[in-house]
Amino acid sequence: MQSSEMEKTAVKTSVVTIIINALLTIFKLLAGIFSMSYALISDAIHSASDVFSTIIVLIGVKISSKKADKKHPFGHERFECVAAVLLAAVLFATGAWIGYTGILSIINGSYNQNNYDLSAAGIAAIVAAAVSIVVKEGMFWYTIRAAKKVNSSALKADAWHHRSDALSSIGSLIGIVGAVCGVHVLDPIACIVICVLIIKAAVQIFVDSIKKMTDESCDDKTEQSLKEFIAGCEGVMRVDGLLTRKFGNRIYVITEIACRQDLPLYVAHEYAESVHKGIEENFPLVKHVTVHVNPYKDGQQEEAPLQTIDEESAPPQK
Repeated sequence: MQSSEMEKTAVKTSVVTIIINALLTIFKLLAGIFSMSYALISDAIHSASDVFSTIIVLIGVKISSKKADKKHPFGHERFECVAAVLLAAVLFATGAWIGYTGILSIINGSYNQNNYDLSAAGIAAIVAAAVSIVVKEGMFWYTIRAAKKVNSSALKADAWHHRSDALSSIGSLIGIVGAVCGVHVLDPIACIVICVLIIKAAVQIFVDSIKKMTDESCDDKTEQSLKEFIAGCEGVMRVDGLLTRKFGNRIYVITEIACRQDLPLYVAHEYAESVHKGIEENFPLVKHVTVHVNPYKDGQQEEAPLQTIDEESAPPQK
């Protein structure tokens, strides 16, 4: 996946979601004020935060798509993770504020002021919450498809931001219906439920982003696919080890292969180059590959167990 293609997809997705979120925020805010629903007003604020968070994602993707330079010779992919961490912070703060307003409403009894019934106000609040659920769930699927296409952690975070908004709108709808039926306390309780859902999403996004910034290895399936591919390359007698690490939305690979010890240096180099290019061509997420060649002596076991290199078990350099 080329950086330009990723940037183009992310920008298009972000612009669309910003426009929809802005319109949805205005719609829910007006409906919430008209119906005097704390849950719906809180939900509108959540949608407004979505606009801000998508702008953060957009900036992060733009920076992460920049080419490597003197100060960042390995590229800028981790800036996308920084954007996702900022998004998690915005989500957490938003959720905490909504939860605070719900608890405060219960403590001071202000929720009892919502004495609306199945009037125009009550119906407007119900319709607004229902529309929000449908629109935000649609935005989740739209964004998550784009995120999977370009393997963008920031877009994935933004997609789950939309999903959390859809879930919070369900909470708003429950609170509004409860208030219409005379159970007014459900409205601030819905705010607390919204708070929990948002904070949970924020923590998940934060943990995922930190993992990608701390050189976490790829999943077992990806590593096994890499090992099998390397073992099948021309001239490779054995795969001595494999290390992978995530770098934003890209992958770095370090592998050790064994080639016949009687090969000329230039031939062993060509085999290593073949492995290098083959991995980059067949695994689009791989940004860089390092291949080290060990001598394979006649009589050695040809099919040694594949293992991951670590400090203690790494084969000695020869």
